[in-house]
Amino acid sequence: MMAVRGRLVPCVCLGVLGLLCWVWVSFASLPDDELPLGSLDAVDRGAFQPQSALSEMEFASISSYRGPGNNDRRSNKELPILLWWSGGLFPHFPGDSERIDCAISSCLVTSNRKVQLYKRTASIIFYGTDFRAYEAPLPRLHHQTWALFHEESPMNNYLLSHGPGIRLFNYTATFRRESDYPLTLQWLPSLDYLLEPIAVSLEEKKRLRREGLAPVLYMQSHCDVPSDRDRYVQELMKYIEVDSYGKCLNNKPLPEYLEDTSTATGEDPKFMNFVARYKFHLALENGLCPDYMTEKLWRPLHQGCVPVYRGSFVVKDWMPNGHSAIIIEDFPTPKALADFLKFLDDNDDEYAKYIQFKNPSHITNAQLLETLETREWGVNDMSKPNYLNGFECYVCDQENTRLAAERVYKKAPKKNQPPQPKMADNTHMGCPLPSPGYGDVQDLPADDGWLQIWPQDYWQSLDQAEGLESLIRHNESDPSLLWRHIQNIAVSRARGKQ
Repeated sequence: MMAVRGRLVPCVCLGVLGLLCWVWVSFASLPDDELPLGSLDAVDRGAFQPQSALSEMEFASISSYRGPGNNDRRSNKELPILLWWSGGLFPHFPGDSERIDCAISSCLVTSNRKVQLYKRTASIIFYGTDFRAYEAPLPRLHHQTWALFHEESPMNNYLLSHGPGIRLFNYTATFRRESDYPLTLQWLPSLDYLLEPIAVSLEEKKRLRREGLAPVLYMQSHCDVPSDRDRYVQELMKYIEVDSYGKCLNNKPLPEYLEDTSTATGEDPKFMNFVARYKFHLALENGLCPDYMTEKLWRPLHQGCVPVYRGSFVVKDWMPNGHSAIIIEDFPTPKALADFLKFLDDNDDEYAKYIQFKNPSHITNAQLLETLETREWGVNDMSKPNYLNGFECYVCDQENTRLAAERVYKKAPKKNQPPQPKMADNTHMGCPLPSPGYGDVQDLPADDGWLQIWPQDYWQSLDQAEGLESLIRHNESDPSLLWRHIQNIAVSRARGKQ
């Protein structure tokens, strides 16, 4: 669960009184065309536990920050409102509403859905994993934009990987570098993280190998995923020794002092020391998509182990150099990969080339260095906003700019152009149809578990995306009509009308 900095002390009565006054000042005297906020809805924060870099991030209110270009002195009742539709993710403290002062402008931000139909509610922000077509806020109002924050696995919501799904959004923050507010290196805190000294020396790893430790580590408890990684690993294990922990392909028990790997996304020292003993880490993402890279890749690099990677198709764009990870797609078969790993296991000099990047002079990837240097957000870096607050401010500044341009246009439509709406496209998210981890899909038996789940989920998500697009086009106000629209689309398609 996300950690939120600060705690209220119940016995401090003055603090409570001050908070109540602040809420009253913030939302008092709303225009007549807006309903009063009323009592603020409680948020069940404990129910939301994203398995992502967010779970490792410290959160702090950014209301005390004012950007160097922000001269916005409007009162709260004059500011546009941003509504977080995914209330459990709302990262501020205290309460569920506050003012934010960003780089060039200010907004009110809330997770209170009672403001959905307000004229001042300029944008609705969605957390991608929680976005469901049958729960969308309808009707979609012409004066409101939609923003998408989705840094988690593509498997969490394939609706966003289809054109009709992603183009519902005007602003995006995803793991794709093409999104409006890229989160590509969210699991890489800093360059120093990569440059940490090797946790277990090569000599110690060789000694452990002589005592029976396998050269390759596989640690997974999330089985049956779209990337079908277990099928590939199972084939690889025919040709090279792999120590496999966790629930997937288990052939070795974890020590009692280690937690189950399904929750091992943190960096507990005992856990880190345990996995650092291995020369190679099988680092296979649960979903395959450009720029989707998690701790599975960055953690072994941090420790001085060699990741054997499958995930992002463009992962080489982000590696410290051309010799720091082994990419599974570079090998025609699992046997060919196993033969290469055996070669490196027997040749210290060749193996050592994969960890030379620990010397800063061997980090040659200019794009990696520039991105780490220039990204405006930080990971547990209090000198920078976290990327969730950063995207919130991005939307705030974009909306204030849009609203100002609309006012100028309405004042003199003959002299000015109306602002052009932004729209996301498949480059902001689009991930491909899941394919088998090994072999061809046509060779799988009809009762194969993976085949019965993930390709169907992918295409059913397209149906839902098209259904929601139809709901919006017909100005529907009841999202439960989604299924009727999906059926109508299917009938029209069968009759050759689409």
